[in-house]
Amino acid sequence: MSVVESILRSFFNDQKFDIIGVPGAKTLKMKEERQPLLVGTHESSSDTLERAINDAWVEKENESTASAIAGATPTNCSPNQSTRHPYTYDSLRDRQLDHPTTNFDTMVHLLKGNIGTGILAMPDAFMNAGLALGTVGTLFMGIVCTHCMHVLVNCSHELCRRLQVPSLSFSQVAEQAFKSGPTRLQWFSSRARLLVNTFLVITQLGFCCAYFVFVAGNIQQVHEVYFAKINRFWYFIVLLLPMILLNWVRNLKYLTPVSLIAAILTTTGLSITFFYMLSDLPRTDTVKMIAPWNKLPLFFGTAIYAFEGIGVVLPLENNMMTPEDFGGLTGVLNTGMVIVACLYTAVGFFGYLRYGDHMKPGSITFNIPLNEFLGQSVRLMMALAIFLSYGLQFYVPMGIIWPPLKERISPDRQKIAELFVRTILVVFTFLLAVSVPNLSSVISLVGALSSSTLALIFPPLIEIVTFWDHGLSTGTLIKDILIALFGFIGFIFGTYVSIYEMIIAKPV
Repeated sequence: MSVVESILRSFFNDQKFDIIGVPGAKTLKMKEERQPLLVGTHESSSDTLERAINDAWVEKENESTASAIAGATPTNCSPNQSTRHPYTYDSLRDRQLDHPTTNFDTMVHLLKGNIGTGILAMPDAFMNAGLALGTVGTLFMGIVCTHCMHVLVNCSHELCRRLQVPSLSFSQVAEQAFKSGPTRLQWFSSRARLLVNTFLVITQLGFCCAYFVFVAGNIQQVHEVYFAKINRFWYFIVLLLPMILLNWVRNLKYLTPVSLIAAILTTTGLSITFFYMLSDLPRTDTVKMIAPWNKLPLFFGTAIYAFEGIGVVLPLENNMMTPEDFGGLTGVLNTGMVIVACLYTAVGFFGYLRYGDHMKPGSITFNIPLNEFLGQSVRLMMALAIFLSYGLQFYVPMGIIWPPLKERISPDRQKIAELFVRTILVVFTFLLAVSVPNLSSVISLVGALSSSTLALIFPPLIEIVTFWDHGLSTGTLIKDILIALFGFIGFIFGTYVSIYEMIIAKPV
């Protein structure tokens, strides 16, 4: 018995430990395609998976009872039972997808899922950390977040083997981890799923709110070059109806051309942004190397907001043609996140160095010269790209909120009811955007409040309860506790400072 297992046994005072495998559970054949970037969008597929998981747990209990009565042991099991042992089940091999994605497709989706308004706010993050500390801190955050993504994927594979199902979502991984964990924590399983879904909704609606503020701010700057100044509220009003109509699109495939246009605009806009950032760079001694410590929570919130891809990791891996290529040292995940971390560091470093401590916070585009056509065009391109990306981000909270509501509505009214719910959610993000003073505070608050919970707190806790009685080493336990504490401290201080800044700050 390992030291960790002894500690956990004495702490939780468990009298019985089962291998949470599910011999005899039927393998689920997933006939429906799992759409990347979505969480629970396909109700029928999700319901089927739930039934498979529940059947697996019922069969496990029945077989345990029968074995206890008959005095059965692993050595006298039938050949059929032994072939269905959970550790011989291969969830990666047994997935069946109609339209799986290639490694390249997955890489593109991973980059798109991580690159949004957060990358344009990285100079703001560096201003709150300093040039040296910002560089080290961004790379460190990238390493920790990528490691937590690997942890989540590994826990998903382990739980899929035990339950003999091909794939699980983030919330299902949290639920099944606690359900198979220590007896004193099993009551928390349904609450763990609810918490993950809640923070996913908060995160994605926070992104949508930030998108509103970003688009309105960039359009306002260009508009005021040629026309009289008006209150920013009217820019939000003008955006509201197009946002509602865009999010009435119920099928993701119809947004594919929109996403392609957004990707082209984002790439072009970032290229122009780098052109301005790298022009006439001052000396490094013109900016702070390390910022005051009271600004670090704002850096944490913005940086963790930028590394926003934890919610798309499992959907992407679940939909791959060769999911074994997702992990590993040179796998899709590491390759994609290295690109993301380098881009974030470059934008933050050169953006802060170029515009210094007097730059307008929230987005690097706010600082590009307005009296030049290229400077105006990059604002409009990035505003349009983010506007078109709003619908993709909106699918995640809609996929979580709508299914339980749909069950309570008669079939003939479901279509109208869904459009009504979509409209209400868009109006909700609109009201949040109108009520906040600036984009910088929104990004920092969303990052500290919800992104830190999903990216840094849940994955290490899930790993502890998943492997607590399955070879969890002392080093892994200490590592997970430190990451969770880091995320919790950032959550507390980052949320407090962001709300304080939001109250006292002026609109940008």
